[in-house]
Amino acid sequence: MLRKEKYALTVIYVVSALVFAAVVVLSQLPRAEFMPEWVSFLPGFNATINSICTVLLIASWFAIKRGKMVWHKRLNLAAFALSAVFLVSYVVFHAFGVETRYPADHPWRPFYLTILVSHIVLAAVVLPLVLISFYWALIGQFDRHRKLVKYSFPIWLYVTTTGVAVYLMISPYYAF
Repeated sequence: MLRKEKYALTVIYVVSALVFAAVVVLSQLPRAEFMPEWVSFLPGFNATINSICTVLLIASWFAIKRGKMVWHKRLNLAAFALSAVFLVSYVVFHAFGVETRYPADHPWRPFYLTILVSHIVLAAVVLPLVLISFYWALIGQFDRHRKLVKYSFPIWLYVTTTGVAVYLMISPYYAF
């Protein structure tokens, strides 16, 4: 492995670990005494971003299947940029210590928790996969990119889609 490649992969793993650690820490924060009104709009904003990312990822898949590499690249960069905005918005929202629980007596709770847990686990897994996929593509290592994207694409698509599903299921129970 080349020195630049080792360095890039190390940076990707460190950034991924730091993001994961930040999310874990945020989940432990107490609820803020004061929450600005605009914070209550962030979950819907995040779901909208996830919805757009889902559409962009599917469009990107169609673009590459039709040999439209420039569009594929643009659509993926847009999805990546929106995912970065999502991550910042998610961190800001959870910095206020907002916690909403799905009702314990709701018959759909096991289904909700299954989706939520799979979403959380795969969201943690997908970040380094997406970053490495982007790295391989950006340096022209398309064979490696294609091999990894077989895993990163469906996981990323699942995470964006289930993010919307989780929001739709939990949003009636927000108490802002």
